[in-house]
Amino acid sequence: MTGVSLRQLRIGVSSLVLVLVLVTEANAGTIVRVSTSMGDYSIELLDDLTPLTVQNFLNYTRRGDYNGTYLHRVENNFVVQGGAYRFQLFVGPIDMAMDPPVVNEFAVSNTYGTVAMAKFSGDPDSATNQWFVNTADNSNSLDATNGGFTVFGKVLGSGMDVLEAIDDLPTINLGSKASNAPYFTLNYSNPLDFVYQNVEAVERFSEAYHIYEAASGLLITSVDVDNGTLVNLSLGTVASSIGLVIQADLFSVIPRRDAYEGIATFSSTDNRLRIPNLEVYFNGIVSVVNNVVFVLSDADNFRFTLESYDQ
Repeated sequence: MTGVSLRQLRIGVSSLVLVLVLVTEANAGTIVRVSTSMGDYSIELLDDLTPLTVQNFLNYTRRGDYNGTYLHRVENNFVVQGGAYRFQLFVGPIDMAMDPPVVNEFAVSNTYGTVAMAKFSGDPDSATNQWFVNTADNSNSLDATNGGFTVFGKVLGSGMDVLEAIDDLPTINLGSKASNAPYFTLNYSNPLDFVYQNVEAVERFSEAYHIYEAASGLLITSVDVDNGTLVNLSLGTVASSIGLVIQADLFSVIPRRDAYEGIATFSSTDNRLRIPNLEVYFNGIVSVVNNVVFVLSDADNFRFTLESYDQ
């Protein structure tokens, strides 16, 4: 998304402050937020220990390559793996473009809750876009195999609860591009039942359901559409002279299994996106803004304009 001027940010953001809390904790590494069909979690990247691997991962992330991908391999009490494929109805799996392989940087053990790169057997320097979360202590098997699997991050906060929920799902084998693909429906019907994910680089760790970051213009939310269709999605700020305008990343519109108290809603009757509580990060300050309403102002481009909020 394109940037906005300071004046435009002041119009759309600075006036949204309801409750101010100074941020006192600094994170040691880059933070990414992973939104899945089963819930959201965050990863702190090991920028200093594995710089090449982190940069490789962030290249995919910042291009939006991971948005809308599905988890194609979940081995119970072993790993949750994805990053390689999107699914297109009536077409099938779509391979994501790969950057050149990254040099192996094994330095940290593959313990529970760590995040590592996948690679080809017999080639330590073959990691590209696939990555996994260790859902068990896999140090004995993965640290001594193929040059060691490079751990480049760790799951933060209560994030492993989401990974454990994914780990407990049933899986189906549909071939190499969905060898152990988890599905979140009662019975599997088609790949739309897979667990999908979005990955976004963020400025800070937060477990709030709905977040907006002024500097990047990123809004991450989950929405109940017309009282029945649950989705996660990311939106980005676009330049506008009329206030705060955000545009949906269509690749990031993925199914979500469960609703929760405080989920955002969208009604096609009045074209309003309503977010009960939005956590805003602006100039090092966190604010919680209530009853935020965006109106769908450009349906062709999936753009929403801020209409109102409670002060």
